[in-house]
Amino acid sequence: MTKKTNLIAFQGEPGAYSHQACRDARPDMKALPCRTFEDVIEAVRSGQADLAMLPVENSTYGRVADIHHLLPESGLHIIDEAFVRVHISLLAVPGTPLADITDAMSHTVLLGQCRNFLREHAIRGITGADTAGSAKIVSEQGQRHIAALAAPLAGEIYGLDSLADEIEDRQNNTTRFLIMSREPNYARRPNRAGEDGMLTSFVFRVRNIPAALYKAMGGFATNGVNMTKLESYMVDGVFSATQFYADIEGHPEDPAVQRALDELGYFTSMLNVLGVYPADPLRAEQLRAHQG
Repeated sequence: MTKKTNLIAFQGEPGAYSHQACRDARPDMKALPCRTFEDVIEAVRSGQADLAMLPVENSTYGRVADIHHLLPESGLHIIDEAFVRVHISLLAVPGTPLADITDAMSHTVLLGQCRNFLREHAIRGITGADTAGSAKIVSEQGQRHIAALAAPLAGEIYGLDSLADEIEDRQNNTTRFLIMSREPNYARRPNRAGEDGMLTSFVFRVRNIPAALYKAMGGFATNGVNMTKLESYMVDGVFSATQFYADIEGHPEDPAVQRALDELGYFTSMLNVLGVYPADPLRAEQLRAHQG
């Protein structure tokens, strides 16, 4: 039996948004930074860490590249999800006034999310490797005219002053993370807010028959199972080999979900459940805001 480490692995430098997700979702665990997503997965597989925190999609920029290829092959299981609001701060060397800032460094995605603020203050964007890494560089170089765009946590870690907070153009910008473990957990359990509601994630390939996808999806419609995500992607770079990733509301033991999955299995050549886990509280909050 693998010894518990109380570590949760994430990709990026300390202070990255993935680090923030670890702190928010698992405040009792110590975060372990890793260079790549593959390194995060391997840290859990090898027993170096207990859990992996992996970003899968952003509400503004869509899914994270390559992550859907990694999940099915990882050998890990989804046990939870975490939504993190992308709040961006302008971080500078202590004592620097906002008026002195002429350049701001960050990942290109974050630069694109603060265009209005940068334009208003005549600040030029500089592309950095990542958000927390940019904060680290600003701290190490100590140049008063260069700031970083990053999470407030990065400022805390690298000793930078926050000159402005929540400067993102879209206040609802959110990244969804999946928490993964070596062992699956199919137990019904409340989310962090004590609310009920389970999700099931799986990947599948349809059989080579006419209208296979349409027929496979029919079971979810007829059984009243809500599918919150369905995405396709090529396998091994072959156009004819398409794999689908799906999230549905419910637990495999729910009669309606069980019937829908049974019907799906009839029309698929491969079906792999990646995880069963509680829905993040922010998911329902966003749905209410969208509907109302």
